[in-house]
Amino acid sequence: MASSLEKVIAFHVSRLKDKRPDVRLKSIAELQALGADAEAALAALEECFKESEEEEVKKAAQQAGYDIFMAVKKSKKE
Repeated sequence: MASSLEKVIAFHVSRLKDKRPDVRLKSIAELQALGADAEAALAALEECFKESEEEEVKKAAQQAGYDIFMAVKKSKKE
């Protein structure tokens, strides 16, 4: 059975494919706020970055991916 956190991440990952940029931006922000806990969303953020036409969405996905990656890297050093 999936944990609450896994369900939240899965929900936001599914919204990264929404046609509306505002929905994608909100989910990107939510994933970014989770930090290292959102490691499972990195591939979906990369896909969102590559497939989005809106520059704002691309930048947000790229920044969120970077922030999550760095949070994961930091958590593994500790």
